[in-house]
Amino acid sequence: MYPHERSLVKQLSDKPFALIGVNSDRDLDSIREIVKEKNITWRSFWNGPEGTSGPISTAWNVSGWPTIYVLDGEGRIRFKNVRGDAMDKALETLLAEMKVDVKITHEEEEGEGGGEQLRPAVAGKTIPAAPILPPKGGK
Repeated sequence: MYPHERSLVKQLSDKPFALIGVNSDRDLDSIREIVKEKNITWRSFWNGPEGTSGPISTAWNVSGWPTIYVLDGEGRIRFKNVRGDAMDKALETLLAEMKVDVKITHEEEEGEGGGEQLRPAVAGKTIPAAPILPPKGGK
């Protein structure tokens, strides 16, 4: 999953696109190690010491991991739990609505994620405010 996300961040760096992650591990130090080890370069928020019962997953009614929401430019959920090719198609659809022409490709991941269906979300929801990972030693 991380190579696909890294590829999206790189390809869409000059487009109206942002990838935001939420980590529900309880231990903040281990999260920092994972972020470094997996080369997670996009914004990543911590769900707090409550782990999977933290404030972000609670506000968004997340009950399984990973849960993926694709939001449009207005902050409405338009697709849920799309991965691989289906995620690419969802992003291309939303960017096309904004008159941004893009064809997403993943050379190093050829064959991954194929056959997934686009699953539009039922209703829109606005992103709640949440703290980004605090600096080491911070609160």
